[in-house]
Amino acid sequence: MVLGLLALATMPAAVGVAEYRSDLRLVHAGFAVPVAAVLALLALWLARRGRRRVERTIGRSGGQGAARAGRILGWLALYLALIGAISLVVYAVEYYHYA
Repeated sequence: MVLGLLALATMPAAVGVAEYRSDLRLVHAGFAVPVAAVLALLALWLARRGRRRVERTIGRSGGQGAARAGRILGWLALYLALIGAISLVVYAVEYYHYA
């Protein structure tokens, strides 16, 4: 669940840093897209491990809600990273095609 939250917070944090620093432009925040994608995939992997652990122990170990929340946050972060990657590709095509 923590990795899912980190993955979700990566891109807004990068945008905030780009807005705060005068030597960076918004497009430089695009470096956070692969970081968010990797964190999202790790969150999904850990959520799957947690869910399997709950199934193996027939729910006695607890953590079913945390595994579900981690999976939801991981998928949401992965979708946002995909949207960020698509927007960077569109920006690059427009920038280099019309330059």
